Amino acid sequence: MEPDTQQNSPDATPDQAPDPAQVDFSHGIEVIRKTASKLTAQPGVYRMLDNAGDVLYVGKAKALNRRVISYTRTRALNSRLIRMVAETRSMEIVTTRTEVEALLLESNLIKTLKPRFNILLRDDKSFPYIMLTGDHDWPQLAKHRGPRKRKADYFGPFASASAVNRTVTELSRAFMLRTCSDSIFSARSRPCLQYQIKRCTAPCVDRISREDYAEQVRMAARFLSGESRQVQDEFARRMHSAADALEFEEAATWRNRIRALTSIQAHQDINLPSELNADIIAIHQEGGRSCVQVFFMRNGSNYGNKSFFPRHDQDDTEAEVVAAFIGQFYDDKPCPPDILVSTMPDQADLLAEALSSRSERKISISKPARGHRRNLMAMAGRNASEALARELAQSQSQRKMLIAVQDLFELDEMPRRIEVYDNSHIQGSNAVGGMIVAGEDGFMRNAYRKYNIVRDENTPEFGGDDFAMMRQVLQRRFQRAMRDDPDRTTGVWPDLVLIDGGKGQLSSAISVLEDLGLEGVPLVAISKGPDRNAGREEFHQPGKSSFTLPGNDPVMHFLQRLRDEAHRFAIGAHRDRRKKEATTSPLDGIPGIGSKRKKALLSHFGSARSVARADIPDLMRVDGISRQVAETIYGWFHNDGKSV
Repeated sequence: MEPDTQQNSPDATPDQAPDPAQVDFSHGIEVIRKTASKLTAQPGVYRMLDNAGDVLYVGKAKALNRRVISYTRTRALNSRLIRMVAETRSMEIVTTRTEVEALLLESNLIKTLKPRFNILLRDDKSFPYIMLTGDHDWPQLAKHRGPRKRKADYFGPFASASAVNRTVTELSRAFMLRTCSDSIFSARSRPCLQYQIKRCTAPCVDRISREDYAEQVRMAARFLSGESRQVQDEFARRMHSAADALEFEEAATWRNRIRALTSIQAHQDINLPSELNADIIAIHQEGGRSCVQVFFMRNGSNYGNKSFFPRHDQDDTEAEVVAAFIGQFYDDKPCPPDILVSTMPDQADLLAEALSSRSERKISISKPARGHRRNLMAMAGRNASEALARELAQSQSQRKMLIAVQDLFELDEMPRRIEVYDNSHIQGSNAVGGMIVAGEDGFMRNAYRKYNIVRDENTPEFGGDDFAMMRQVLQRRFQRAMRDDPDRTTGVWPDLVLIDGGKGQLSSAISVLEDLGLEGVPLVAISKGPDRNAGREEFHQPGKSSFTLPGNDPVMHFLQRLRDEAHRFAIGAHRDRRKKEATTSPLDGIPGIGSKRKKALLSHFGSARSVARADIPDLMRVDGISRQVAETIYGWFHNDGKSV
C-alpha cells in the first residue's frame, strides 16, 4: 500500500529526490516498524516526532497498522517522505471510532501544531460577520469576529472588515437599529447623535415601542437572509401609503431607507440566483506554488473573496492541496450547504461526510459543469490565476531585496526573518513598544507583537527615556526567546534586528544582548538624516562607520518601508492604549459596581471625582447603594489608596 501523501510538505520546495542509499534513515525505519507492530486495523491519527519532540507530520488512516508500516517501504517514498522518515525518532497514535473522526482530528491537529511536513493553510484568520443579538430586550446590530458564543443571528462570512462596516452603516440607515454596545446603551439618558441623523430610533430612552423595534429587527433579519426583494417591496409600499396620506416627511424617510437598501445591493459585483448559498473554491498552480481563491456567496449575495497561498511541496497535486485546504479552512468555521470546487479534492466523499458530521447537516462538495455555477467558477479561477501571478512576482522581488540586504549589511546568509522595533509614547505616558516581522513572503503580521512598557527602575516616571524603553522591549523579547527556544531551532529567532533610532538606540540594543550573553544576532539602527530628512536615512552597525544610500536606491526604499511599518504599528498600539485609558471610568474596577449602579452614581453625583470625594452616608442616598456597597466604594478610593 502506498503511503498517504495527501498532507505532506516541508518548509521549502525540495530538491530532486535524494537517493535512499545515501540517506541514513535506519533509526526512523526502526521506530516506525516497532510502532506498526503494536497497531491494529483501527482508524486513527498518527504523529511523527523528531529528536526534540516536535511534531514533523500528522496523518490519518483507515487502518493504522497498514498505513504506518507503508513508510518503511523506502523505494515508494518521495524526497520529502525520505527526509521525514530520517528525522522521525518517535510516534504518537490516537485511535478513533471511524475514519471521519480521524479526518476531523487530523485537520484540527494540523492547524494547532503546524507540522512542517504537512500542507499548511497560512494567514488563516476568522472572518467578520454581521450580528443581530438575541440576548437583549433591544437587539444590537454589530460587526462580529471570533467565536460565536453569544446568542445571536450571524450573517456572513464577509471577506473583509471594510465590507462589513459598510454594510452595517447602510443597514443602520435602512432599519434604524442600535449599533452601540450594551454598556453604552444602559448608560444613556438622552438620544445620541445616531438618533439625530436618523440611523437609530433611540430605544435606549424609549423613543420607540418594543413591538415596533422588534419589527425592525425582523425586517433586517429577512433582508440579510435573502429576502431583499420582498423587504424592499414592503418599504416601497409603505412609502407610497405615506405619500397617499400626504405624510410627506414619513414618505421621505421610507425613500431614504430604500436608497440605503439599494446601496447595499449595489456593492455586489455579480448578479446571482437568490437561492445560491455556497463557497466557491478555485485553485491555480504554477512554479510549485498554489493560490486558492474563495468566494463567499450567501442567499444570492456576493460577500467578497479572499486569496490563500498554502505552504506545500512542489509535488503536491491540486487535488491534494484542495483536500488539505478544505479540511483546515472549515475546522473552526461554519460551512455552507454547498462547496463548489474547480478540482475535486482527494477523498471528496469522506471529506463531505466529515463536514456534514461537524455541521450536523448535509454538506455537498461538487465541481460545476454547466450554467451560472460554472461561470462563477471560471471567474474564481481567473482571480486565482491573477492573484498567484502577483504573489510570485512579489515573492521574487522580495527575495531580491533580502539578498540585497544581506550584501548591504554583510550578513552570513539571506535574512529570512527581519524584526523591526519602534516605541511610541507621549512624554512617557502610555508607552508601547512595537515589533513587526518581515520575511520572504512579505510582512508576517501574525508574528507582530506589542509590548506595554511598564514603569521600573530603568524607565523613569517622566520624560520618556527612549533608550530605557527600547532596552525593556528587547530584554523581554529575547528573554522569552531564550526560555522558549534556547537552541534556536524553531525559526523564531531573527536573522536581522532593525531598530528605529540612532547610535543611542543601537547601544541600548547591544547592552541588552551582552547582558543576556547572546551572540550572533545582527543589529542595525536606522535614523533620519540631517534635519530629520526622511530621504537621507543613516544606518548604524556595531563596530562600523555609519553610512547612507542614494535616495533612489531600491534597498533604501525597502528598509524605509520596514521602518515605516514598525512606526505605524507602534503608533497604533499606543493610540489604542491611550484610547482605552481615556474611556475607562475609575468606577469600573470597584467590586460589585456594575453598569446600573455606575449609572446611578454618576447621575446622582455628576462625575467619578465627586463619587470619590463622597462619604458613606452620601453614597447610601443613591438608589441601589447599601451600606456595605457604600463602604466598599469609600474604601476603594480611600483605604486602598485609589485616586482620580
